[in-house]
Amino acid sequence: MTKQTDIARAVVEEAGTTLAAEAGIRMGDKPAALWQLLVLVNLVSARISARIAMDAAHELNRAGGTTPDGMARLSWQERVDALGRGHYVRYDESTATRLGQCAELAQEECKGDLRRLAGDHERTRLMSGLQRFPGVGPTGAAIFCREVQAVWPWLRPFTDKLTRTGAERLGLPGEENDLGGLVEGDDMAALAAGLTRVARDGDLVTRIRDRAG
Repeated sequence: MTKQTDIARAVVEEAGTTLAAEAGIRMGDKPAALWQLLVLVNLVSARISARIAMDAAHELNRAGGTTPDGMARLSWQERVDALGRGHYVRYDESTATRLGQCAELAQEECKGDLRRLAGDHERTRLMSGLQRFPGVGPTGAAIFCREVQAVWPWLRPFTDKLTRTGAERLGLPGEENDLGGLVEGDDMAALAAGLTRVARDGDLVTRIRDRAG
C-alpha cells in the first residue's frame, strides 16, 4: 500500500461517518432514504450547528415526514413543533414553510422519487435539479451528492471544495479520480465525509497521520 492509500484508509476509520449515518438515516437507493437526505441537507444548509440539524431531522422523521407525502401531510404547526423538539428554533417557522414547499415540488416534479432528478446519470442535471428545492443552494447540492454517492455508484468519485481542502491538508491528491483511486468505491462517501472534517478540524490531521503510521 502507498502512503497516500494508508492515509485515506485512516481518514475513513478515524472520521468517515457520513452525515446521513450520524442522523440515523439508513441510506439506500430508495425514495424515502433519498428524501430524508434532502431534508437533512436543507437543515444543515442554515447557519446552525450540524448536531442540531441532525436532531431536527430525526424529529421530523419521527413525526412522519420520512417521505414527500408524509411531510406534506404534516401541518405547518406539526413541522414547527418537530423542529422545536430538535432545538432548531432560530429558523423553525421559515424552515417549516420551506420543507412543505420542498415536499410539494418533490411530489409534482419527481412523483416522490428523487432518482428522477438524475436523468441519464447526468451530474450537471442533478446539481441543477437539487437547487430548485427551496433552501438548497450550490453548497447544499454538493453535500447531497457527496453523501448520495454511497448508494449511487455512477456519481463516484464526487468531491466538493471542502473535501479537496481536507485532502490538501493531508497531502492527498485534489483531483477527483486520483482521490477516488485511494479507496474502494463503497468507501468514497466515507472518505469525502472524513476529509470535510479534516478541513474544519486541524487536530484531525495529526491523529490521522499517527493512525496511518
